[in-house]
Amino acid sequence: MGSPLEPALDLFLAHVRVEKGLSANSVEAYGRDLRRYLGFLSERGLSSWPEVRRADLQAHLAWLVSHGISARSQARALSAIRALHRLLAAERIAAEDPSDEIEAPRPARRLPELLSVDEVERLLAAPRPRTAAGARDKAMLELLYATGLRVSELCNARIEDFDARNHKIKVMGKGSKERVVHLDTRTTQAIWHYLTTREAADPDDPLFSNYKNNEFLTRRNLLTVLHRIGETAGVPNVHPHRFRHTFAINFLRNGGNIYALQEMLGHASLEMCKHYLMIAQADTEAAHRKASPVANWKL
Repeated sequence: MGSPLEPALDLFLAHVRVEKGLSANSVEAYGRDLRRYLGFLSERGLSSWPEVRRADLQAHLAWLVSHGISARSQARALSAIRALHRLLAAERIAAEDPSDEIEAPRPARRLPELLSVDEVERLLAAPRPRTAAGARDKAMLELLYATGLRVSELCNARIEDFDARNHKIKVMGKGSKERVVHLDTRTTQAIWHYLTTREAADPDDPLFSNYKNNEFLTRRNLLTVLHRIGETAGVPNVHPHRFRHTFAINFLRNGGNIYALQEMLGHASLEMCKHYLMIAQADTEAAHRKASPVANWKL
């Protein structure tokens, strides 16, 4: 014998199929999510829609979490439940909509893919700096690893933006916001060595040029170079953002300040930097838990 809640579900599915014109696949997905919801309500002893309260809906969402349902699937289920309750309220099957003001769960942010110490060493050793192209590639890798620059920031840099004497480079970030990024000695030397391999150039010329036409590198040019170096070094999926993520995490692991990181990366908000900080702190805590005995912990 079916649940007394089911007639309203049949009404809803007919509504979205006929009046809303949803595809058969969408109607089927709605049906799966809502039948699971009805089953949960029935187990709580609810036999009519006016009995359903916001606490029942929240309990169902908690049940989804406890059973390993992804945040994306939870959001989809909540969307179906909201649509059902809106219809029930419109048809006066229930006086109130218990889904009102309940927020959908946010999908978890994917962990950034980092480069290991071994991968970085192999990548940095791959270019042959005795050649002009090799010196350029070596300098670009050192710069990406040491600063976490964006693709556009590296590709659009000019020779005049590089200050070897003071170990700095000026870059144009998102929103046309200019900032100065500090360099370590190794990176400064790599860029300076590369520039000595160049023919006479104007300060306004590209810092990292395309050797075919001495013009600015494009995003595609840079990705092609990184892919080639990755193949040589045996490191798959080499992308500028892997260098950026790796720089950020390493900076925080070594005691860097989150506000300094925000400035160095050119982020408008702290949101992504907070994500990096959570990862760095989790890594530190995991390392502490593995340390034995406690007296050997290095805090």
